[in-house]
Amino acid sequence: MQVVVRDNNVDQALRALKKKLQREGVFREMKLRNYYEKPSEKKARQKAEAVRRARKLARKRAQREGGLPATPAAAPAARAARP
Repeated sequence: MQVVVRDNNVDQALRALKKKLQREGVFREMKLRNYYEKPSEKKARQKAEAVRRARKLARKRAQREGGLPATPAAAPAARAARP
């Protein structure tokens, strides 16, 4: 992985590096490897993640096809109750 530092701006390069690491899933992997995970727990976690991904994909498909609104609308009474 490579990040270019332009105009001696290290802060911007560090932000870019963190974003790349986040996209690659490095932080998530480090967190998972921090402690031992039993094989049964790992299997259950992976299955739950797969279900979550499938639901998200189905929701996006439904939104694209016009079956669902893009964002859930808040109740008008709830908005009026705020000061």
